[in-house]
Amino acid sequence: MGRPRRRRRALLCAAGLLSLAGALGAAAALGAPRWVRAAPLCRTGALLVNASGAELPLFLGELRYGLFGGQRLRQCGLGGRALRFAFFPDLLRVIPASIHVSVIVFCVVLVAAALVGTGFFMYNAFGSPYEALHGPAGLYLCSFICGSCGCLVLVLFSSEVKVHHLSEKIANFKEGSFTFKTHSEQFGSSFWTILVCVLVHLLNAILIRFAGFEFPFSKPTDSAASAGGADLMY
Repeated sequence: MGRPRRRRRALLCAAGLLSLAGALGAAAALGAPRWVRAAPLCRTGALLVNASGAELPLFLGELRYGLFGGQRLRQCGLGGRALRFAFFPDLLRVIPASIHVSVIVFCVVLVAAALVGTGFFMYNAFGSPYEALHGPAGLYLCSFICGSCGCLVLVLFSSEVKVHHLSEKIANFKEGSFTFKTHSEQFGSSFWTILVCVLVHLLNAILIRFAGFEFPFSKPTDSAASAGGADLMY
């Protein structure tokens, strides 16, 4: 086996392992209730007693949720009460359901494409399936799909949380006389895991290029074509 072939195999195996890690990370993020952590303020109770300073934490609850459900600690001055909730079917009428379902669908596509990409990387590492979907074109396609789906997940979920005020809608669900306002809010580890997955698939595209495969729709040079033919002889 020639040195260029060994180098290509090492790069593609590394990309395959990264793709597998990205699939496992995205799958774990999909089911974990760690997408957002927020502190809803019981605005009604705080205004009634004119709470400020040291009294304000008595009206600050805690909210943690993922794509399927989460847990809420309701605080309104009289002690906390822990509540669990699920998006399906409880909250579908109060949240932007189309955006939320789209986030889940793109997460599933991300996991599936990353697993398919892992197989493609290993197949290319130990074979030479040129001019086929499971060849170089398939490697770039899987990386593109994974990166695009990951970006869509980040953008859509960010808009759901920040633009549509998802945390406030959850906090005010089935609250008759009390109104809750988001006091603080931050994205959790699952959200940042998806961002890492996007960066992993961007790195994979670079590794594919370093392995000697041209980018799609680019015209290979004569030297690159002759080098590819020489690799096939090993």
